[in-house]
Amino acid sequence: MTWWINVSKYSIMRIIAELPHPEFKISILNMNDKYIVKIEQGSQEQTYKIAGIDLLDGVNSIFELLDEAFLKTVSARFTEMRKDWADAFRRYNY
Repeated sequence: MTWWINVSKYSIMRIIAELPHPEFKISILNMNDKYIVKIEQGSQEQTYKIAGIDLLDGVNSIFELLDEAFLKTVSARFTEMRKDWADAFRRYNY
């Protein structure tokens, strides 16, 4: 028996950039004319999806969006996420 896979139906996600940052791992991925910004800190992750059509200068527009003010809110959100996770563990005595 032979199996055929229609490769055109599947999308390939590519990492197109990794930005250096002292607190986070920041990756920019591309798939189906969409960009995904993935920001990781330890075991926590935040992702943001952006349609390519919404950006005037492609991936360079994403670099502009990841400014100091935005990354400050990302850091605060990571703090909240860790607290929420720790609170959930405490509720169930883990």
